[in-house]
Amino acid sequence: MSQTVDRALSILPLLAQGPADLGQVAERLGVHKSTALRLLRTLNEHGLVYRQQDQRYRLGARLFALAQEAVENLDVREIAHPHLVALNERIGHTVHLAVYEESEVLYIDKVESRYPVRMYSRIGKPVAITVAAVAKLLLADLPEPERRAVAEKLDYPMYTSRSTPNAAAFLKELAVVREQGWATDLGGHEESINCVAAPIRGADGRAVAAMSVSAPNVVVTRDELLTLLPLVRRTAEAVSREYSGTAHPSAKPGAPKEAR
Repeated sequence: MSQTVDRALSILPLLAQGPADLGQVAERLGVHKSTALRLLRTLNEHGLVYRQQDQRYRLGARLFALAQEAVENLDVREIAHPHLVALNERIGHTVHLAVYEESEVLYIDKVESRYPVRMYSRIGKPVAITVAAVAKLLLADLPEPERRAVAEKLDYPMYTSRSTPNAAAFLKELAVVREQGWATDLGGHEESINCVAAPIRGADGRAVAAMSVSAPNVVVTRDELLTLLPLVRRTAEAVSREYSGTAHPSAKPGAPKEAR
């Protein structure tokens, strides 16, 4: 039975490459045509493959419907939370999870620092979109026309001397973030708070969320916080794998460089 299931499932990635006839399927599986036909008929009955008029088989609409339903039912917060807790237990600093929804970046999870100095961020509260590291990651992932349109509509309050001053500067920074695959907020929102962040990606490689580690400089210096970036990225990649079932490569290697 397990061999039959294995053979049937092996047909799906084959057809993902394009339609194939009975002979091609049988050859790829290394089985007789009668066996391949029986497997294809079963998959066809369940809507997972479809037989075209030219007698070739392709993936069926039911497969796409199931995939879409599975994606819609994924809860990135539920998947990410144990990873956020584990990271917090290891390093002790505040860990956030954020998503981009309806032109806002919102915190959807937070694990508090174990240090006496706490952050005032709250779950469900929008972040300072022009300076927050998680916001930079999520906006940098948008298609270029949408990214530009969003940037040009934003206000650019100068929270500190390190805040992003205007749309041109923001777009330049987003281009850097998009290239390197991580982001920072080094005193851009509050002079005393620094933050490093990494994206969580879905099966299509797009950022579905972003996670960050934040700490006041009275607890850890900016340079010390930057040394945690590889750990933050590995945690984000672990969440991405669990969320999508797909391993996403890290951004280009290299020492962290300032991205505000």
